[in-house]
Amino acid sequence: MFLVAVVVLSALAVPLAGGRLGALVDLRLRRVWAIYAALGLAVLGVGLPGLPDGLRSLLLVAAYPVGAVFLLANRRVPGMPLVALGAACNLLAITANGGVMPASAEALAAAGLPAAEAGFENSAALDDPRLAFLGDVFAIPAAWPLSNVFSVGDVCIGAGLAWGVHRVCGSRLVPRWTGNPGAAPPGQL
Repeated sequence: MFLVAVVVLSALAVPLAGGRLGALVDLRLRRVWAIYAALGLAVLGVGLPGLPDGLRSLLLVAAYPVGAVFLLANRRVPGMPLVALGAACNLLAITANGGVMPASAEALAAAGLPAAEAGFENSAALDDPRLAFLGDVFAIPAAWPLSNVFSVGDVCIGAGLAWGVHRVCGSRLVPRWTGNPGAAPPGQL
């Protein structure tokens, strides 16, 4: 929900900053099927009842390389390199912990979420997490709407998406990008 909120708030801010949301329609993204396939794998891993925990973990981890196909194909779109960095951080934390994103017990408490629940959790407080600093260590407080925990990788993904939306839409917050996904934006390689 953190990333959904970031994208929605970014899009709402575009017209306020003099940008044109219609510019997103003109954006020609490549290999869009890969992002839908990655999201589908993740949804199956989290939401399909009756799956063994090992298969759930496998589906969640498998979603990342499939999503990387989309990110690689669109690497010259503004914000995508930062999104890719965030996804890589998340994948590293998840794979280092057997398919589960390690969550800080303090962050879970701040968000009003239980530290442990029965069954599989894609984000959970672990006894001995590896690369814990890449896990869900930040929290949106329980008293706020959409309270949840999120990671450094999620922050990178959100920043990349927000920056990319504003760049493509010509917001005054960032310089307008006049290229296409096949060419590097001015000033970028």
